[in-house]
Amino acid sequence: MSNAFDPNSTVIATYQAGELPSLDSELWSKCSPVQITHYWSGEPAPPSRHAEARICWNDEGLLVRFLCEQHEPLIVSEHPVMDKKTEGLWDRDVCEIFLAPDSNRSDVYFEFEAAPTGEWIDLGIRITPNGRETEWDYASGMTTAARVETESLTLSIFVPWSERLPRPGVGDEWRVNLFRCVGPDELTRYLAWRPTKTSEPNFHVPEAFGHLYFA
Repeated sequence: MSNAFDPNSTVIATYQAGELPSLDSELWSKCSPVQITHYWSGEPAPPSRHAEARICWNDEGLLVRFLCEQHEPLIVSEHPVMDKKTEGLWDRDVCEIFLAPDSNRSDVYFEFEAAPTGEWIDLGIRITPNGRETEWDYASGMTTAARVETESLTLSIFVPWSERLPRPGVGDEWRVNLFRCVGPDELTRYLAWRPTKTSEPNFHVPEAFGHLYFA
């Protein structure tokens, strides 16, 4: 691909044989980080809201870990629901990854979110000329892990391979974007690795997706 390994447009997913790493595993040091440092608009966010994402994969699935600065009160549910997906999770603090397994069809993708409470949601998305279509009953089998510390937040999302999200091969390329929602203010809570630069906050802009390269 023409812009392979450009840190501004490419995420490298590192293959990890055996078990995928835990939140603290040294294996994460072998995965290339990407930085989430701007709001959706393209304006820089303060360092106190920055996040880093690293992605790895193996024969079982894909794992993304977000390491976030956390210097303000968490916006989370007082009564988290853990046994099913939480609609509206994006209205609170979350980290998100959008994945389009067909690099030629970034208008068809999957949305995965994790909250500091461990809550989650997975959705199938299709962008059409008439607007966004959401597959609310999409079931990926995703799992999450979370740890909140004094000034940091660590979240991970694991998604197993399936017919809808097939195991890639080394050298394959998908389309991807990574996001963080933090804080209560509607206009200053949406951070994006690849800013969508819309007039109002909106993550659902496939044209802004970067590349995910499976190494």
